[in-house]
Order: sequence, then structure tokens, then C-alpha cells
Amino acid sequence: MTLIKRVGKALAVIVVVLAISGFASHQYVNHVEKQRPVVTLAKHANKVLFFYRDDCPDCQSIFHQIYWHNAISHNIILINMNQPKNRHYIQKYQLTAVPTLIHGNQRYIGTNQQRIKQIVGD
Repeated sequence: MTLIKRVGKALAVIVVVLAISGFASHQYVNHVEKQRPVVTLAKHANKVLFFYRDDCPDCQSIFHQIYWHNAISHNIILINMNQPKNRHYIQKYQLTAVPTLIHGNQRYIGTNQQRIKQIVGD
């Protein structure tokens, strides 16, 4: 077998493995997004609160970005407002829409990538 054929086969295997792992990670994040755990917030001085609904198209459009940022930095608390026991946060944090990010005195409602990066940090 020539070197070119071996390299070609190796590259093909790498591409297939990357495609499968990319698909699997995408499916996993979608699974996490649909979970509806009850969230109890203590004092989280350096945490970003991300209020979302798993059936909200705007929330879905930014969820992967938020999830992967949190996978690295561990500074975001995901709060699915479709969980009835999380709805008391609507009044506590004066929520008017989702997606909403709150970090200290900063608050952002929307899907602008640059504003989200400002709130969650880079």
C-alpha cells in the first residue's frame, strides 16, 4: 500500500470519527437543554444566571454557545423556566422575557452574540 493511500485512509477515518463525535455532542447538548431540573439558587457571586425555555426558538439559538462556554468556565447556572418549580424566579428577578442572562448588576435579554460574550465573559 502506498503512503498516499495510507494517509488517505487515515484521514477518512479521522473525518468519520470527528463527524460522529460532533453529532453525538450536539445531541447531548440538545438533551441537556430539554432537562427541567429544579434549580435552587444560593448566593452565587460570580455566576451568570441563564433563564431560558426549552421550547423557545431564541433560547435554542444560543443554548449551545452558553452550554459550551459553561463546560469550560463553569460560571453559568442554567435555569429552564418550563420547570414549574423554577417559575418563582420570574418575580424574584423581575423576568419579562427569555432568554435572559443576569450577572451581578448586568442584565441582557436577547440573542446578540457580542452582548452574550460581554455578560458571560470570554
